[in-house]
Parts: sequence; structure tokens; C-alpha cells
Amino acid sequence: MHAPRATSRDVARLAGVAQSTVSYVLAGKGSISPETRERVRQAAEQLHYQPNLAARAMRTRRTGRVAAVMGLPTYNPAAMLAGASAAAQGAGYLMDVLHVDGSIETRSERVLELARSGQFEGVLSFTPLQPAAEDLAPTDVPVVVSETFDDEMHAAGELVDASPVVAFVEHLAALGHARFLHVAGPSQYASAVARRSAYLATVERLGLTSLGVVEGDWSGQAGLDAILSLPEDAPPLAVIASNDLVAVGVMRGAAQRGWSVPGDVSVTGWDNADVGPYLTPSLTTVDTDRAEAGRRAMRQLVAALRQEAAPHGLPPLTTIVWRESTAPPADRTARP
Repeated sequence: MHAPRATSRDVARLAGVAQSTVSYVLAGKGSISPETRERVRQAAEQLHYQPNLAARAMRTRRTGRVAAVMGLPTYNPAAMLAGASAAAQGAGYLMDVLHVDGSIETRSERVLELARSGQFEGVLSFTPLQPAAEDLAPTDVPVVVSETFDDEMHAAGELVDASPVVAFVEHLAALGHARFLHVAGPSQYASAVARRSAYLATVERLGLTSLGVVEGDWSGQAGLDAILSLPEDAPPLAVIASNDLVAVGVMRGAAQRGWSVPGDVSVTGWDNADVGPYLTPSLTTVDTDRAEAGRRAMRQLVAALRQEAAPHGLPPLTTIVWRESTAPPADRTARP
């Protein structure tokens, strides 16, 4: 049996407010404090509350629907879209997902068609548009462009935050590592460029030795090749890999050379792949909360719909997951 559908009364009970307050918050009306609004929205998200759109349309002549426009990304956007949908529901809207492709001009025109269609109260675009597109939309149907992807649908904005690379190098240096290697992603990706820059700046600031930056292609083979190219006396060494698959290639290459991980070679990855906890050793990595990225983008649209200030000063989307592949360097001089 399906659980009964949540009502505005259920949302009010969970949020600790009157039912009328829920109605005001979801309609974007009333003098409700920001703290109360956020509590109601979180309760609506938690309960997967869906407003009665037919009743709303009869009362307000509004559709209660928003559109999320996504290009054709190079990764699965399901988590991001799920987060956006939850935020939309929490604000009293249902979200439709539409995919567009083609030039920036074609994408911009398609988004403007959606905004003018009368089907949606607002449009959130995860794909870049022409600068004038937001201004050309109807005044009562805001178009918000999330700075989540660049024109090639590669990660951008908050998704390219490279601060975990700084934390990796600082932590490993504090453990006693003095020599580092970075296996970078392709230079046409903003995320790869940001991580490379963070690595080089941190190594220089701390007075560490870099054995180089090897540009790869996000593949395990790139990590394997990078390790096999090192001189025999490279360890002890810390490797900052561009993603988890590259890190696995690094670990494989270390094993082929008879170097232990993490004794001879500490390794970090990025993406928190499902296999990471089950490797031997388990892989230190970075988890990016893409669902939260989607929620934040949708909250920008909701703020525009309600003529409120967009959220700001939010914490990073990334979290370092420390596991077994990083440790103090082994004392190689003590070996027989």
C-alpha cells in the first residue's frame, strides 16, 4: 500500500506553524520571517508535499509548475535534478524537466519559448544562455540561469571548487610528505584547471617538492602511466589524482612497481565513487553534493518568483572523505 499523500496540515505540524502559515509561505505571501519560511520549506521537502495544482489554478490562475532545462551533460544529472525537484516541491511547485541541445542561440530561444508558453511560472536553466535571455523573458515568468555548467556542459561555478586539493596537500604535508605528484584532468575542463592551480600554489606555498603535473583524460590508464613514468627513487610520495578512476590506476601502477599504498605512496581521488570504500586500501576522496547543488539552483528561481533575495553565504558543496589510502610516509631507509 502507498503511504497517504502529505497535506498542508502535515507540513504545518512538522514545521510547528499554523496551516495558514504554510499556505502563505508556499504562495510567497505574508510577512513571514526567513527562518519560518525555511522551516516550512524543509518540512515540505521532507514530506514530499505536493500542492493541489488544480485548486491553486482555479484560485490564482497560476499553474504551480516550473521548468528545469538541462543540456546534454557528460555525466548523469539525476541527483542534481532530484535535489531541484525536492526544493521546488518544498516551495509548493511541481517541476518539469526538459532537455535542450544545439547552439547557445538555439538553447536560449527554446527557453524563452517555454517562458512565454503560459505553462510555467518560472524557468531554471542548467545550461548557459545568451546574456539577454533573462531580460527577454516575460516580466511575470522569471528565467534563472544556474552557473552549474559551462557551454560544453562541463562543471562550472560551485562545482569546480578546488579547496579540497589545498586541504589534501596541507594534511599530507603535516603527516610528513614532502614530495607530491598531480595527475590532472584535461585542460579544457574548468574543474581540472582549478585543481591544477590549487595544487601548484599550495605546493609552492608550503615549500614542497612537486614531481610534476601530468595531464590525463580522467581514465585509470592515465594514473597507471603517470606512476610507471616515475623514477625508482620517487617514494615516499603523495599523489593527488583528478578523480577516483585515475586514483585506482595510480594504485595499480604502485602495486606493479612493488610500492605499497599508503606506505610508499599516499593517494587521493575525487568523486566518491561507490567502489571507493571497498578497495584495498579504501580510497580517500572528495564527495560533491550534487543534490544540494540542484536544491540551491531551484531556490534561486523560487527567490526570483517571490521577489526575495537569493540565498548566499552557503557552505561548500564538497566534503573530503578520509580513508586508508592516505597515511604518513613509510621510513624506506629502515627497510632491509
